[in-house]
Amino acid sequence: MRRALLFALALFSLPALAAELKPFSASYTADWKQLPVSGTASRSLEAVDNGLWKLSFQASMLVASLSEQSTLRVENAALLPQTYLYERSGLGKSKKVEQDFDWNAKQVLGNDRGTAVRLPLNRGLLDKSTYQLALQYDVAAGKKSMSYQVVDGDDIETYDFRVLGEEVVSTEVGSVDAIKVERVRDPTQSNRKTVLWFAKDWNYLLVRLHQVEKDGKEYQIMLKNGTVDGKTVLGLTE
Repeated sequence: MRRALLFALALFSLPALAAELKPFSASYTADWKQLPVSGTASRSLEAVDNGLWKLSFQASMLVASLSEQSTLRVENAALLPQTYLYERSGLGKSKKVEQDFDWNAKQVLGNDRGTAVRLPLNRGLLDKSTYQLALQYDVAAGKKSMSYQVVDGDDIETYDFRVLGEEVVSTEVGSVDAIKVERVRDPTQSNRKTVLWFAKDWNYLLVRLHQVEKDGKEYQIMLKNGTVDGKTVLGLTE
């Protein structure tokens, strides 16, 4: 019943793009507050064969690394994920998640840490990487609150976000005008916090992310350099 209700709601709130996708690449510094060393992270979107796009994220530190990759296509201004792969090693237990979005059979088949996953698939359902791209474009479209249906483990979860306002972010390319967005969670269910900043002048590229985990550990990535549609990201001029 719960899943059926989620899908019914999703049909009325399908992620739709207000503009065409633009390729981008960005490099970030990555910091755990509790660790004395910094790491690196990168995020990119590129067009590949047969109308597919590949969205990638990688982060590495001395003690840990993770990678996340989605392939997707755009149909009638909607994002349709095709595959999803997540791998983490080094910090805590290793983890691997694989998902295949079969739109003909209308099901998601996958594997989460060795456990088989099978879920019904309808338009509007996203993976844990593609929803971030939908969020980026919804912020660009001027939306103030957003909600996504996301495959999370062996279930479908609702991810809610709200815009907090505008803020200037100091980065290695200079100061950037950004839109500040937070993940909305029930404080009685989770004490995790996620805040993201998207660059207004650069197709709402992610320039900063700050995460507080359940155990209080803090993680942040901050833009070092990037390109959007072949143009180098630059800070504000005085």
